[in-house]
Amino acid sequence: MKRWFVGAVLAGVLLAQAPASQARADEYDETQGHPLRVAAYLVHPVGFALEWILLRPLHWVVSQPGLEKVFGHRPHGENRVY
Repeated sequence: MKRWFVGAVLAGVLLAQAPASQARADEYDETQGHPLRVAAYLVHPVGFALEWILLRPLHWVVSQPGLEKVFGHRPHGENRVY
């Protein structure tokens, strides 16, 4: 019974992946090989990680009600107070 269940789950996973493998990437054009674009492809993950690991938690800390005046944070959106 357990082998049957494992086999069924494995078959389901493989069948679910079949349509995803048929997805096609966009066609290549000459601008995609530009050195600045290649550099951007390499730098973007670093910036993304920096934002989510360092900057967003830092913003959360400085936007706490007791610390806003200390860090000079100004709230934005509906609760904007000047």
